[in-house]
Amino acid sequence: MIHIKTAEDIVILKEGGRRHKEILELLRPRVLSGVSTFELNDFAMKEIKKGGDVASFLHYKPAGAKRPYPAALCVSINDEIVHGIPNENPRILKEGDIVTIDLGLTHDGLVTDSAITLGVGKISKEDKRLISATDEALRRGIAMAQGGNTIGDIGYVIEEYAKQEGFVVAEGLSGHGVGYEVHEDPYVPNSGKLGEGDELVPGMVIAIEPMLMTESGAIVLDKDGYTFKTKNGSRSAHAEHTILITEGAPIVLTG
Repeated sequence: MIHIKTAEDIVILKEGGRRHKEILELLRPRVLSGVSTFELNDFAMKEIKKGGDVASFLHYKPAGAKRPYPAALCVSINDEIVHGIPNENPRILKEGDIVTIDLGLTHDGLVTDSAITLGVGKISKEDKRLISATDEALRRGIAMAQGGNTIGDIGYVIEEYAKQEGFVVAEGLSGHGVGYEVHEDPYVPNSGKLGEGDELVPGMVIAIEPMLMTESGAIVLDKDGYTFKTKNGSRSAHAEHTILITEGAPIVLTG
């Protein structure tokens, strides 16, 4: 069931999105060589609590999961696509790594979701290109998220742009509705056909999140039950914003 948010909901989501963006911006300069994933998660948790908000991912148990998620952040490094756990067997970031920070924030009962991928120090030209293409795929997907268009329109432009740049989208991973819960309908895949899928209606709130990979879109699930990785060990980047659908141009709530 797709939920249309009320005017009151939208006011809350806009404020939550503003707070969400601030925390991600504070995390950016902390993605440095020698920093542990535990430190990043701990910093995010403190900032969320400081604002009187709730970490949406902490203790969240998605359908099919064997246990609740144990952290505030997802921190995914290099061949990890999404849902890397930062506080179990914490890793130390190294020069040349690419790191995705994915945060869910609950403000006054409503959820926003956003992710960024960053390089640690000097990274390769190909990694820069991968991150840049993922960010641009997100921008193009957002531009299609207008009332009267469809979910398929979003996925189509994301996948076509990825192909144009020589990348592929991660198979089976997608965006989603968000707001009342971390994951709601509709399913927002990173591939699709123009004019197909659910119609976008003003008041819908969705998370658009392209995940691009090199060589192959095949993925595997780590033994921790959450971290998805590239099957062939190649690198991946992920970018995400929470979007409000309107009659015209979409509103980026976390941007």
